[in-house]
Amino acid sequence: MTFEGMWAELAPIGRSASSGGYNRQPWASAESELRAWFASAASARGLELETDAMGNQVAWWRPAGVVRDERTPASAERGSERHGPPRPGAILTGSHLDSVLEGGAYDGPLGVVSALAALDLMRSRGVVPTRPIGVSVFTEEEGSRFGLACLGSRLATGATSWSDARERRDRDGVALPDALAAAGLDVGALEDGGGLVDLSGVGCFVELHVEQGRDLVDRGAAVGVGSEIWPHGRYRFDFTGEANHAGTTRMEDRRDPMLTYAMTALAANKQARLSGQRATFGRLEVAPNGTNAVPSRVTAWLDARCSSEEVLTDLVAAIERQGTERADRDGTALAVTAESVSRSVAFDPALAARIAGIGDWPVIPTQAGHDAGILSAAGIPSAMLFVRNPTGVSHSPAESAETVDCLSGVEALADTLTELAR
Repeated sequence: MTFEGMWAELAPIGRSASSGGYNRQPWASAESELRAWFASAASARGLELETDAMGNQVAWWRPAGVVRDERTPASAERGSERHGPPRPGAILTGSHLDSVLEGGAYDGPLGVVSALAALDLMRSRGVVPTRPIGVSVFTEEEGSRFGLACLGSRLATGATSWSDARERRDRDGVALPDALAAAGLDVGALEDGGGLVDLSGVGCFVELHVEQGRDLVDRGAAVGVGSEIWPHGRYRFDFTGEANHAGTTRMEDRRDPMLTYAMTALAANKQARLSGQRATFGRLEVAPNGTNAVPSRVTAWLDARCSSEEVLTDLVAAIERQGTERADRDGTALAVTAESVSRSVAFDPALAARIAGIGDWPVIPTQAGHDAGILSAAGIPSAMLFVRNPTGVSHSPAESAETVDCLSGVEALADTLTELAR
């Protein structure tokens, strides 16, 4: 099936009829339907499918005569960004199928569909790889349900332990093990210390993704190669005060945490603008959440992304300091908890240069997190290909990519996999 045909099959799944946005939450019905679609696509191509207890999937292309895999030595430096040529072993590509709430169509699925289409293109060209090639789908990449981005790849690489992950709950209070069990996955295998896809035989990982910005638009290029991922974190800000009547309580007598939150959000915006960084309060919970009541508590989540880890630490500290100072004036209190922090990732420069040289593609940074960053940090040489997004908008129904650019991305990925599979 062509790229366009696969894309048309995916388009209706998880899409809101009213907004056009996508709600493909991990281990819910839409994402389960997508995993079934991927399994069918793998079967139609004669690929060997592995599905682990988290719902991570890898479909392997192992032509006749290609060794099943070549395990990485136990002495390999897992957990470090060890640069150098790709190790002997399998080549992995792919991305994810889950989405943020009311997200766009391309973030994640473009990389999965493009990977399948790239394998089809390679076969049509008569390419026979000398190394196994896998197409992966990592689950809960967005972290939109259980609050930790790239949860599937983190567990598969050992960056996060199951003992820590199993304690996570979604905003409805559903525990992660219960969500997995409801999706028909083998939680017992995870409890026994196994059940995860084995990445030890992977020599390198290449992820194609829609660009989440306008760098390629400004350069007039359809395809780019990733150089680095900015460090980023998610922080919970708990503002507490005193609930009271909205009509009878004088303004000067209030201990209003909403006021403290509002001033903190403005401070975050100013601090990020002044330093050229990113700071976003995008999620909010209010108690008791009544129109005619002064709140007793406001919980807000800050997403911060910076050009270096030091700058990230300084930015969040400055926002917390200004929020605390405002709380002192308002008679409220503020507590800040780091829920997840991802270090900066510099992709293997030699690998990026090698790939960029295939098509004379520009090398660009990204401020968004990806599974490729997790695998890179785990010691697997990794690279990214980006496809131009004419709007520059992402995590929104306005996210887009022209079909001609998507097909350029498929060709770029096929060329890259062919080069690496020699």
